[in-house]
Amino acid sequence: MASERIWTAALVVIGDEILSGRTQDRNVAQLATWLNVQGIRLAEVRVVADREEAIVEAVNTLRARNDYLFTTGGIGPTHDDITVDAIAAALGVGVEHHPDAMATLTRYYETRGGLTEARARMARVPVGAGLIENRVSGAPGIRIANIFIMAGVPHITAGMLDALTGTLEGGRPVVSRTIGCWVGESEVADILRATEKAHEEVAIGSYPFFRDGRTGANFVVRSADPARVDACLADLTAALRGAGREVIDDGI
Repeated sequence: MASERIWTAALVVIGDEILSGRTQDRNVAQLATWLNVQGIRLAEVRVVADREEAIVEAVNTLRARNDYLFTTGGIGPTHDDITVDAIAAALGVGVEHHPDAMATLTRYYETRGGLTEARARMARVPVGAGLIENRVSGAPGIRIANIFIMAGVPHITAGMLDALTGTLEGGRPVVSRTIGCWVGESEVADILRATEKAHEEVAIGSYPFFRDGRTGANFVVRSADPARVDACLADLTAALRGAGREVIDDGI
């Protein structure tokens, strides 16, 4: 019997600040964990500087030998954010302002000083690209061919990955269950981290809310294996209650 095909992904981490050591990368571990939940293997990672020729070479090499390629970094509003231009060059296409991205950014910045020319740079995409929702900071990620172009800021990347959950071909169907808790997510970050680490092939997403004058968060446990979800959820619930936190089954 033929063995089951293993789908693979690669990551290009883009940014001088990573190579200089000024910033520590957290997206490799984050992406690897997320891909494991989808049933896709992170096969290789390359870190490159903010130089177009370096990005083009890495993108073309890694996208050719993997099912998917993810990039993080270099899609902000400043002049040295050149990822979009470099990937367009790698694909041999032009760059355009995506109308849906312009509309999203216009709404986001309506009460934050307006959409400046610099901010509008975050709506630029390679011609033919689609968008990846960003619920955190307005500026969307970008999807073109088998390439996913994402933010360098880890919590923004997390939101973009969340929007992609269960959508990649070759991945297994993902099961999720949710609990809510009247707590600021930063107050239980250690519990979330330890619980996720204790359960293989499980990811925990944290989504804050503010309701009735109180701060809370919903915690979403995901895996391709329903038994792993149940076991992780039981441990997370016990840990939160053990810390004196009020847990609401099924979230709110």
